[in-house]
Amino acid sequence: MIIHITDPADPAIAPYTSLTEAQLRNRLDPSQSMFIAESPKVIRVALDAGYRPLSLLCEEKHISGDAADIIARCPDVPVYTGSREMLAGITGYTLTRGVLAAMHRPAPLPVEKVLENARRVAVIDGVVDTTNIGAIFRSAAALGIDAVLLTPTSCDPLNRRAVRVSMGTIFLVPWTWLEGGYSQLSALGFKTVAMALRNDSIELDSPVLKSEPRLAIVLGTEGDGLADEAIGTSDYVVTIPMSHGVDSLNVAAASAVAFWELCKNQAL
Repeated sequence: MIIHITDPADPAIAPYTSLTEAQLRNRLDPSQSMFIAESPKVIRVALDAGYRPLSLLCEEKHISGDAADIIARCPDVPVYTGSREMLAGITGYTLTRGVLAAMHRPAPLPVEKVLENARRVAVIDGVVDTTNIGAIFRSAAALGIDAVLLTPTSCDPLNRRAVRVSMGTIFLVPWTWLEGGYSQLSALGFKTVAMALRNDSIELDSPVLKSEPRLAIVLGTEGDGLADEAIGTSDYVVTIPMSHGVDSLNVAAASAVAFWELCKNQAL
């Protein structure tokens, strides 16, 4: 269903033009909650993972080009289109990736369901930078993390930029919000590993960590790191060995190192 847009104020395209991330999320009415996915590759990953598109926005030339297979998979979904110049004016930037999709946001899964068969999980505690969230998910998917949990103080993984940076891997790794605190992980049989700079920390390649059947790797904020409360309730405090006087890595880089080391020799 191809619909040509001539009025930038058309409410049909408000999700792409004027709605904030908070408005897209729409906590008051979950049935109306949505998010934006950018680029054909990312949209295909979302579709393959079972996410439901509500509408598409693309340049006219992409209808029979880069977006053709996506449109064919979504025959009943409205496809809003217009000239390259007009769409650039509507969205504020040129659609170099050709197509955007407004997709329905599913209800969060219970923690117990997400962790049902997991052995190595990441816990994102208070990370608010969207680029870091996307990068952590990309590393999690690539390096064998079974699930990701986020504290309520963390950035929404379905934020437009986080989805883009993740290259769609946010749709590949089961995730949900950790509302019940770290005691919930302990009750489910997980040992927690706090990534922090502490005098009592052990190194990342310690054999004791490899022997644990279920580990939750806790990653903190970009600036201040994990709160003392999160560290104090953890079973292990772990530091990545550094050289040249460097004391720490960006949280996204640290996550990749930790995931690689702690997921090695686990059946993927």
